[in-house]
Amino acid sequence: MIKIVILTISDSCANGDRADESGPAVRKLICELPAEVIAYEIISDDLNLIRDKLCFYADNLNADLVLTCGGTGLSARDFTAQATRSVIEKEAPGIPELIRAEGVKKTRRAALSCLVAGVRGKTLIINLPGSIKGATESLEAVIDILPHARDMIAGKGH
Repeated sequence: MIKIVILTISDSCANGDRADESGPAVRKLICELPAEVIAYEIISDDLNLIRDKLCFYADNLNADLVLTCGGTGLSARDFTAQATRSVIEKEAPGIPELIRAEGVKKTRRAALSCLVAGVRGKTLIINLPGSIKGATESLEAVIDILPHARDMIAGKGH
């Protein structure tokens, strides 16, 4: 069973100005895996808060996988990639490469997405876009490799 955290990063959702649609949509897709969502949270686009949450999920909750939704654009308040890069110990560049490669087949705007994936301890962290379509299509691009990634991180080999 893969222990998953879904973290939506959005000022407007955290402030209650807009409902989070991407987090619940990602949660629905996760049902395809042998997985359980152990935490779901919505936070604002604050660099230090994002860092703190990612560290907490990896170090204290011992999550196998943290999926972030949002904060991956080019605006001044998009800090998810920077926060993720600052807390991971090993980058997994092939995951965002695969997400973007699949995404640009549908819209060239996918090339503008700032995504990072990597490992902290035994936790894989993957950034997904904040839009419902971007988040679900991105997760669909990599969902089949997640169990193997978790096994590799856990030391079960290739």
